[in-house]
Amino acid sequence: MAAFSATHCRSYSYSASINGGQTQRFASSSSFLRLSAPAKAKVFLQSPRNSQQTAILMQDGVVATELTHEEIETPKEKLKDGLLSFTSAKEWDVKTGFDGNENESSVSITVVGASGDLAKKKIFPALFALYYEDCLPKHFTIYGYARSKMTDAELRNMVSKTLTCRIDKRENCSEKMDQFLKRCFYHSGQYDSEDNFSQLDKKLKKHEGGRVSNRLFYLSIPPNIFTEAVKCASLSASSYNGWTRVIVEKPFGRDSESSAALTKTLKQYLAEDQIFRIDHYLGKELVENLSVLWFANLIFEPLWSRRYIRNVQLIFSEDFGTEGRGGYFDNYGIIRDIMQNHLLQILALFAMETPVSLDAEDIRNEKVKVLRSMRPLRLEDVVVGQYKSRSRGGVTYPSYTDDKTVPKDSLTPTFAAAALFIDNARWDGVPFLMKAGKALHDRRAEIRVQFRHVPGNLYNRNFGTDLDRATNELVIRVQPGEAIFLKINNKVPGLGMRLDRSNLNLHYAARYSKEIPDAYERLLLDAIEGERRLFIRSDELDAAWALFTPVLAELEEKKIIPESYPYGSRGPVGAHYLAARYNVRWGDLDIEQ
Repeated sequence: MAAFSATHCRSYSYSASINGGQTQRFASSSSFLRLSAPAKAKVFLQSPRNSQQTAILMQDGVVATELTHEEIETPKEKLKDGLLSFTSAKEWDVKTGFDGNENESSVSITVVGASGDLAKKKIFPALFALYYEDCLPKHFTIYGYARSKMTDAELRNMVSKTLTCRIDKRENCSEKMDQFLKRCFYHSGQYDSEDNFSQLDKKLKKHEGGRVSNRLFYLSIPPNIFTEAVKCASLSASSYNGWTRVIVEKPFGRDSESSAALTKTLKQYLAEDQIFRIDHYLGKELVENLSVLWFANLIFEPLWSRRYIRNVQLIFSEDFGTEGRGGYFDNYGIIRDIMQNHLLQILALFAMETPVSLDAEDIRNEKVKVLRSMRPLRLEDVVVGQYKSRSRGGVTYPSYTDDKTVPKDSLTPTFAAAALFIDNARWDGVPFLMKAGKALHDRRAEIRVQFRHVPGNLYNRNFGTDLDRATNELVIRVQPGEAIFLKINNKVPGLGMRLDRSNLNLHYAARYSKEIPDAYERLLLDAIEGERRLFIRSDELDAAWALFTPVLAELEEKKIIPESYPYGSRGPVGAHYLAARYNVRWGDLDIEQ
């Protein structure tokens, strides 16, 4: 359900908003409403967990309240079967004494772990960007919460060093920054202390000033203290008359068992619709564009299947090593850190069937179907590697185990490649190849769709023996330099018949003047609005871990030694053999790219 969406911030509305007076459907637990209204109002829905009320910003002139059994039986003006009745804003104010002005709602955002790198580099800058673009509600407060002793002024000084302004509005940057920092406060406390969270609750109430209180907690903390923080926030600092939501950062466990245990514990204190499991790659512009590319373009829709697609490649590479994060990384490795979440989520979005609607649950239902249709991953379809030291141009680059926080005998992979298959009618037999690694030759994240050869191609002799050079390929570059390009075969101008492989290129920086928002901006705004489309549901998480847990266990039990590859190279040779086994050549090896 969309709350607080600024019309000038987003030019579209979700299924939970009322647009242009059209009839829309709303859902809260088992209650549904159907209405047609021209302007904004407040809606109060009964919470499924307690008797508290939740405020939803809607259009003026109509207020919905949940029916009692007596009211349901009243004809004409009342609706049936537990639907919602409607009361004018004036009538509602008389009944409750509530001021129907939208300014009576507030949002309090608490960044738990505010002194950490993620908060400083991503979360606070994203919140400022939303404020800068007028995407946050009029009444909002931001609190930093961490164990470090810090004053409000010290937090503001720390945050100010990482804030940047939108390119097209630099003229009022300083003014906006000062206004934003005045909304930022700090509270020091332990993550497992209900008393400390109760003190935070008192401060939040003071800022909320008796308005409808909506609270968002962002857990930017290690996963081993998630549950204690959630428990304390839920019991001591949750909203008493609005919504409470919690954003949880990955990793969501290390395997199926630990992930299920984490989910079970979180659900002791939160309902599933209060938990927002964030994977920031789902907030990337080109990842969100996947469904538009397929479902909104007739030229691609009929091609999106095994009949025309030969293979799909999901590639993630970084040109740097662990660089001080070795201690954290060594406990998870590249498969858990990148493949099981970022790349698998992109795969599910790419391969899913057309959802019933753009509603979050309809989209996530289709993603789960894809994940559950995937063939169990075998050890022979996985290659792992670990980067070693290399000297180049007079510079010596360290090996993974040179990191002081990494054990010298570590077998944790810094590179992995895998071949996955979806056993359904659309994708049967099509290899989905993933590879992810650190300390590689370049930095990129992209999806490469290689199409089948043209049957009976009249121009085969012009391509020579390497028909792969003539295959059409769709490349969706997520980062850096966001772009979509299609490789086609074309005649070189001249009297002869010489063919060339050319790109039809949509480069975002050249096509669109507006700066692309950071993924965290989109996801934070979605969480504030209650839009769950880009967040991971618990059954999605279960299906993802079910796919990778067996092969991860086998790698660790058999102590598989990762293949070495030089820092700054293209990765271990084994990855090329894996691709060749399925008659595939990695697309990022093309010298044209």
